[in-house]
Amino acid sequence: MQTELTPVADNQAEQTVTFESRYASSPNEVKGMNTEQLRQNFLIETVFVADQFRWVLSFFDRYLTGGVMPVAGTLTLEAPDQLKATYFLERRELGIINVGGPGRVVAGGVAYDLEYKEALYIGQGTQDVQFLSHDEAKPAKFYLNSTPAHRNYPTRKVSRAEADVVTLGSLETANHRTINKLLVNSVLPTCQLQMGMTELKAGSIWNTMPAHTHDRRMEVYFYFEVPEGQSVCHFMGQPRETRHIWMQNEQAVISPNWSIHSGAGTSNYTFIWGMAGENLDYGDMDFSPITELR
Repeated sequence: MQTELTPVADNQAEQTVTFESRYASSPNEVKGMNTEQLRQNFLIETVFVADQFRWVLSFFDRYLTGGVMPVAGTLTLEAPDQLKATYFLERRELGIINVGGPGRVVAGGVAYDLEYKEALYIGQGTQDVQFLSHDEAKPAKFYLNSTPAHRNYPTRKVSRAEADVVTLGSLETANHRTINKLLVNSVLPTCQLQMGMTELKAGSIWNTMPAHTHDRRMEVYFYFEVPEGQSVCHFMGQPRETRHIWMQNEQAVISPNWSIHSGAGTSNYTFIWGMAGENLDYGDMDFSPITELR
């Protein structure tokens, strides 16, 4: 649903912003990291806090991963001091996927209602962006990815029905899954940001097998719908020098361009993948045979 309306500033909530920068790490550095160092460099443990914007800037492709959960009222997107920008999207584009209750995003005076698992792309140059939930008892959780942008593309909502959907894998190999390509160039134009959502079928636990790298872009994974008491083990590193990070529900992990990015859960789950780099070809992958992983 898309409707024109006056920006909703009357019910502006008191908001806070947290911002953290993560330097890029080379494969040689990662080889020597212990468990805690791996988690400090790549794991994003807390994505959603009530009435707070939370951002982590990775120096891999200057990728911003964040979340906002409006509860008390409307929250307004502001440019953190670290961006040195007049407004957040002055030189960036933004992708949003709602993983909570029904909510609304107002971008440039136009309102977009987002249900669970619906997406919104906001183009570079959009100055006024606001977030609100329709029911504070069931607040929206807007998962946010942002990348540098060189030009403006139109803001557009993408429903699940409008996604480019592919089903891969099988129950026999424990990776039967549905890939929902939401903010990708087969659906709408973007500068470099791509986002989508992969849902694992019951009885399947493996995502992204066979594992692969892509030197032309990096990636961030956000795991959710992980059942209570269950976890996901995310695998990273060079194909012959892998490491792992145990993750919980609604956590994200940064994946460098030189690293594989694969996971296995103690139950089926869903994850959102976001990518940035010089190549928009979804199929641009350098596969690693499963039997050669180390």
